[in-house]
Parts: sequence; C-alpha cells; structure tokens
Amino acid sequence: MKWILVTVMVLATVLSDLLQSFEMKRAGEQSVGARGLMRLLGEIARRRFLILAIGCMAVSFFSFMALVQTEPLSFAVPASAASFVLETVLAKLVLRERISARRAAGALIVLCGVVLVGG
Repeated sequence: MKWILVTVMVLATVLSDLLQSFEMKRAGEQSVGARGLMRLLGEIARRRFLILAIGCMAVSFFSFMALVQTEPLSFAVPASAASFVLETVLAKLVLRERISARRAAGALIVLCGVVLVGG
C-alpha cells in the first residue's frame, strides 16, 4: 500500500507542478499589489489547467497525509523527492526547458537517494 501512496503522491505532485508552470507562463508576469492579486485570482478562475493543478495538489497532499499515517516520516519525505527527478525530465520534454548537465546530475543524485531510502 505504501508504494501505491508514494506513486499517487509523486504523480499528482508532478502533474500539478507541470500544469502550474505551463499556465503561469501563459498568464505572464502579474503585479503583487491589491489590483494584481485580484487580476491573478481572476486568471486562476479562467484557467482550466490551473484549476486541475490545484486539484492535483489536493490529491498529493492527502496521499502524503495517508502515507505518514502508516509509514515513518523519514521514509515519506525522501520518497516524495522522486517527483524532482520526474519533473526535471518532463520539464525538458513537455515544457521544453533547458536542463544543464549540473542540474541533470543533481536530479540523478536525488534519484540515488530515493532508491537508497526505499530499499
């Protein structure tokens, strides 16, 4: 059951972050004042992918809550770091971001840590 929760949590986190990044880049820069905040809230309400991202965040949060009820926090938090690796790969493939060799190496080191903790 723990691996199902980890998988759901990681996939929901990754999907949420990808959708957020995609939509916020499309929305452009927003000011932080009261008017900017209202405009940003309006943008959020009109963006389907951003609303889906918020739903994915909720799934990720509740999966994490269920995981820490049954597993030690020292397992749950490092296992959730698998999202960093998947997000890096998908940022390159889906969002067409440039990933430097240093960043890729960092993601691989995180992957090694996840494997060590999970084993």
